[in-house]
Amino acid sequence: MSSAAAPGREVDPLLVIVGPTAVGKSALALELALTLDGEVISADSMQVYQGFDIGTAKPTAAERAGVPHHLIDVVTPAQRFSAADFVLHAEEALRAIRARGRLPIVVGGSGLYVRALLYGLFAAPAVDPALRAAHRQRADEQGTAPLYEQLQRVDPAAAARIHAHDFVRISRALEVYEQTGQPISELRRAHGFSLPRHAARLVGLELDPALLRERIARRVEQMLARGWLEEVRALCDAGHAESHPMGGLGYRQLRDQLQGRLDLEEAMRQTRRETWRFARRQRNWFAHEAAVRWLDATSPPSATAVRELLGL
Repeated sequence: MSSAAAPGREVDPLLVIVGPTAVGKSALALELALTLDGEVISADSMQVYQGFDIGTAKPTAAERAGVPHHLIDVVTPAQRFSAADFVLHAEEALRAIRARGRLPIVVGGSGLYVRALLYGLFAAPAVDPALRAAHRQRADEQGTAPLYEQLQRVDPAAAARIHAHDFVRISRALEVYEQTGQPISELRRAHGFSLPRHAARLVGLELDPALLRERIARRVEQMLARGWLEEVRALCDAGHAESHPMGGLGYRQLRDQLQGRLDLEEAMRQTRRETWRFARRQRNWFAHEAAVRWLDATSPPSATAVRELLGL
């Protein structure tokens, strides 16, 4: 992707910061927003949910007071929020930020959200509640393994990009296949995601795998010390134990700990392991985006370094 959008598409600049979890994206976005008179749009599929704060590493109240943030606390845990919803809200935020003469800075590790904003979404059938309910019943009775094995048979390319326990994405991929007879991976391939809708400049933060793994482990411990378990307890007490975001990294494990299925040490061990696996998938996703300019995050990159890299 070049810095120029296709004819008839958005030409105002857009800065996008991507990379795996715990690599330092949010801190860099804040510095850039202060330096470049910008506002931040979160491209994080968990930060949209109200009450899911500590485990999603939401910016603090002070940070949000200093720099306007968008796409945070958009929906309740009982609501669903899709990539299409993200694009709708993000485009709204982009227009408002630009109307104020400020620079929009998209930051986050949800690769599908970033791709959807930059390239649009492929045509896919609407969610089928009956199919989704049938998948959910099967998962409740047998776990996600049979559904995942089915997906591996009908759409191995999609299965390779989805975690074996990610019910929502497994179900959606099966649902599309069952409705259309076409693998969701083939629909995505046909769309191509090759025609940019925005004049975006992308910078990615990367870190040596051993260092990133250490940073993830340290952040999980810090989140626990800040009251993550108490946050999950409050969410469960409020009736959100079975909500979609409760399936997020760490939240599911801490819920299971509170419900007596895991001890705290095992819950934390699983959280560190699953977060590390998620970080690897994030890096692999963004590695396929040729437009990303990568910076080493061993030492926090400065706004000056990013501006020089991107020619801002």
